[in-house]
This record gives sequence, C-alpha cells and structure tokens, in this order.
Amino acid sequence: MFSKRDPKAPAPTRPEPAPSSGAPAAPSARSRPAPASLVCENLTIEGAVSGDGEAQIDGAVKGDVRVARLTIGETGRIEGQVFAETVEVRGRVVGAITAKQVRLYGSAHVEGDITHEQLAMETGAYFQGRSLKFQRPAPALEVVPAAEPAPPKAG
Repeated sequence: MFSKRDPKAPAPTRPEPAPSSGAPAAPSARSRPAPASLVCENLTIEGAVSGDGEAQIDGAVKGDVRVARLTIGETGRIEGQVFAETVEVRGRVVGAITAKQVRLYGSAHVEGDITHEQLAMETGAYFQGRSLKFQRPAPALEVVPAAEPAPPKAG
C-alpha cells in the first residue's frame, strides 16, 4: 500500500498542458461520434435533408431524407423518399424507404414501398406498400459457348 521512495531518484513528472492558442483542438482518432441531428416536434422543414450522420425526426419533413441512420419518432412525419443505412420508424412516412435495415415499431404508419436487406415489424405497425428485397448482383459467370455437334457421318 505504502512504499518508501528512494530520495536520490528523480521525482515523477507530469506532462504539462499545451498552451492554448484559442483555436479548437483537432479531433482525435478516438473522438466520440457526433450526436444525432434533431428535427424537434414543433419544427417543419420543406425541402430535402441530407448528411452522412445520424438524424432523428420528431417534427415534419416535406422532402426527401438521405442520411446514414434515421430515427423517426412517434410525432415525426416525412412526406418524401427516405434513403439510409438504418431506418427506425415510430411515426409516419408517406413515400418510399430504401435502407439496409428497416424496423417498424408498433406506432409506425408507412405508406410506400420499402426496399431493404432486413425488415422487422412489430405488432400494430401499419404498412401499405410493397416489401422489396435488395437484389445483390449475382457473381459474373463465364459463359462458355456450347460445342457445335459434329455433322452426321454419311454412310
């Protein structure tokens, strides 16, 4: 628990903080992810919304939404197409959804086609449209022409 320190050994040193130049520090490689952008309940956006981060819609968007990850809250409404890696719907979407993963919660109301790799629906979710599975391109097969049959022998 306690130990004696050699009085001849140099004292441990602490690194001194770098002087502040007033400029913000550069983000480190281990910086935490940016918080989701939020469209709050009493806000309406008319026009396209796009970005490469996460968004949560609790208000209304009249236009297409293209983000990496999208959460539509119970009070959220989108009238337009949705493109994302992951989409969670608790509110209302009128338009097509294209995403790798789509989850419709019990309060979801979706009118439009859903193109997906994975689709999950809770009991109570409303979905009017087509469920379309992503079609991954088939591996290219080399087409080998069939050998022509030999002409019949005269005989």
